[in-house]
Amino acid sequence: MAISDMRRQYSMGSLTEKDLTEDPVDLFRRWLDDAISADIPDPTAMTVATVNSQGQPSQRIVLLKEVSAEGFTFFTNLGSRKAKEITDNPNVSLHFPWFFMERQVRINGTAHKLSTRENAEYFFSRPKDSQLAAYASRQSQPLSSKQLLLTQFNQLKEKFADKKLPIPDFWGGFRIEPSQIEFWQGGQDRLHDRFEYTRHSENGWQAQRLMP
Repeated sequence: MAISDMRRQYSMGSLTEKDLTEDPVDLFRRWLDDAISADIPDPTAMTVATVNSQGQPSQRIVLLKEVSAEGFTFFTNLGSRKAKEITDNPNVSLHFPWFFMERQVRINGTAHKLSTRENAEYFFSRPKDSQLAAYASRQSQPLSSKQLLLTQFNQLKEKFADKKLPIPDFWGGFRIEPSQIEFWQGGQDRLHDRFEYTRHSENGWQAQRLMP
């Protein structure tokens, strides 16, 4: 079968005005809870899109670690490509691909670095091996072989076998403060339901239905 011939109906649900909440973060939490309850793979996985100084966009998958009224939080190596691009241009886009539920959420917003205290609280909540991996990897830098990375990891594991690692100054989190959130629910005959929330400082959030 040709790729162009691959298609199916979307029939798992709908999204109407009566389903909307005043604050889109509340609706997002509801959908996230649905995704977690449905036991789909990696329900907190999201695409983070950034743009470099030449205007070239770049995307990668990270894990959402907190959602609050202030925004959406993830952590990374601060020397990584994504972190450098965010530092130069804090306008980013997030995408949650809950295709198993025929849903998507797209978020546009501004990235803000977390405080040292917030970074430390999350870093030390991670398993020890995950902490060690953060030290072993200089994310996005060239690597001559996987063995070199494994050797570095094992050396650190031995060195800190009975010690607490210090909080790394090259690692931390970003919170994306949303300015626009779109909810997409697949519909029959490609007549999908799309609602876009836009933040207006004087009137809070305003929602509108979009053509599919």
